[in-house]
Amino acid sequence: MVSFNTILLITIGSTIIILAYVLSPILLRRYTIDKDGNILPPGPAMRYALLGKTRSDLAMEFMDLTGPWSNAIDFLEPLQWIPTRTRARGHKLHDGLIEVYGNMIRRVKARMDSGENVPDCLVKTLIETQEEEKLDWEDLCMLSAVFTLGGVHSVDIWDYSMVPCAHPSHPEVQARAHEELVELLAVTVGRPEDEPNLPYIRAIIKEVQRVHAPFWMATPHCTSQDFAYRGMYIPKDTVVVLNCYTLHHNEERYPDASVFNPDRYLGDDLSCVESAKLANVMERDHWTFGAGRRICPGLPVAERELWLAISRLLWSFTFHALPEEPISLEDTRDSPVALPCLSN
Repeated sequence: MVSFNTILLITIGSTIIILAYVLSPILLRRYTIDKDGNILPPGPAMRYALLGKTRSDLAMEFMDLTGPWSNAIDFLEPLQWIPTRTRARGHKLHDGLIEVYGNMIRRVKARMDSGENVPDCLVKTLIETQEEEKLDWEDLCMLSAVFTLGGVHSVDIWDYSMVPCAHPSHPEVQARAHEELVELLAVTVGRPEDEPNLPYIRAIIKEVQRVHAPFWMATPHCTSQDFAYRGMYIPKDTVVVLNCYTLHHNEERYPDASVFNPDRYLGDDLSCVESAKLANVMERDHWTFGAGRRICPGLPVAERELWLAISRLLWSFTFHALPEEPISLEDTRDSPVALPCLSN
């Protein structure tokens, strides 16, 4: 029989979790004051409300809503009964995605219906295979949106890659990267085939993905059968979440885990795609793109995109901080980040 103390502890713990979920959007809210003294509302949500439903605003709002507490509502059913600002934003985001991408789909379909030779693209394929794949209108809109929603995290990594390179505490990072690039690429920017010959650039990108992963928690998985792990029984159909933040800040695996140090990846000759295929998952470089069958399908594209963008930016420009706007290396998420200035 369960003791009274156990019931009490469970009740107190559940209450704390519910309060944290309800109050976190309020307690973590950050405001910014512009140069004229006006108080600006926090985060991408206000850009989304004031500037209208553009694709980039929707993508940034999606990213803003996928923080460390975003999955709690899926695991604790009572949270679904509580009206919160985050929940209202989620419903608004859903409607915005349907509206914006629905209009795009209608335009493509109108062109197809008129007999125009529409180039092959995702939306065209979805329209042509809608009946065969049994896709409803929401499926079409969300499948069209997912590529933009996924790509926004690559942009986030671009930003954070430039921040450590320009930070006064890491003057050697940008210098070493530029030296490596100039030595190999004297008169031309980086090409995909140059990546294996630029190990320090690859190390910078991997270290940023470890320290500043866009998601603290990866896509949830579900167990397909009963099993035991380290003495803990886990039944079939249990939701399992990959805790990327804890893995990426494991001091045993990454000494001084909170310190940005690309050197820890020197000697790692595998790309992210190759590393993700290793039989022993603990030998992987990082888990930013998830793991297992639900690993990010856009990993090969994202890796190529990040390497081309960051290598070319570091080859072409010198990044530095503005005296009046110090660069922060903290994981701010919702709040504005002071990004570095550049000069060629």
